Amino acid sequence: MELAPHRTIAATWPQSGRHILASYDETSVVVYQAYRPAIGHFAASHGYFGGDFSFSRMSWIKPNFLWMMFRSGWGTKDDQEVTLAVRLKRDAFDAILAAAVPSGFDRESFATRESWQDAVRNSDVRLQWDPDHDPSGAPTERRAVQLGLRGDVLRRYGGESIVSIEDISEMVAAQRANRGADLMVPAERIYPVTDAATASRLGLTYALTMSRVSGAFVESEPR
Repeated sequence: MELAPHRTIAATWPQSGRHILASYDETSVVVYQAYRPAIGHFAASHGYFGGDFSFSRMSWIKPNFLWMMFRSGWGTKDDQEVTLAVRLKRDAFDAILAAAVPSGFDRESFATRESWQDAVRNSDVRLQWDPDHDPSGAPTERRAVQLGLRGDVLRRYGGESIVSIEDISEMVAAQRANRGADLMVPAERIYPVTDAATASRLGLTYALTMSRVSGAFVESEPR
């Protein structure tokens, strides 16, 4: 996993708004989860989720490392001692985003509460925006995304969507003790959501869309 100095990489991130920050390349994207050792060690050693992992309940993934660190207390909370970096096929992640429905009614995404409820019933992916946090745990103006998976989407996530699973608990522990000027974090940047309908439903502050004329990515107006 490529790490970068936090003070350097954070200077490239938006200070506010809804953005998906992630480590990704042309074919894959990294999301994070934290589990108790029995689940985390099984996943890291087998390359898929199984053993004590439950496919009958919703499981939340986070593409933003510092948001995961806030939620897990940098790997110190009970049953969150093992931090996993799950590298997904990029088309699988894009499919998850395309299926995501806000966990609460959003008038900007749905005309009526009934239409939102219908979407919730017909989707296996929940979307939630929460305040992002800096390394100390203080909230920022920027929002971070987490995605709740269930049903068929969760089953695909747990197996066929995976490129690799890495136990990064040692790195987390080392950086937990190093949260000053020398902190190193995964090199994350804004993830481009190229489908306009998906970007709108996610409520992204900026939607990166493909120009039909030039074939290049262009940034739309902020929401």
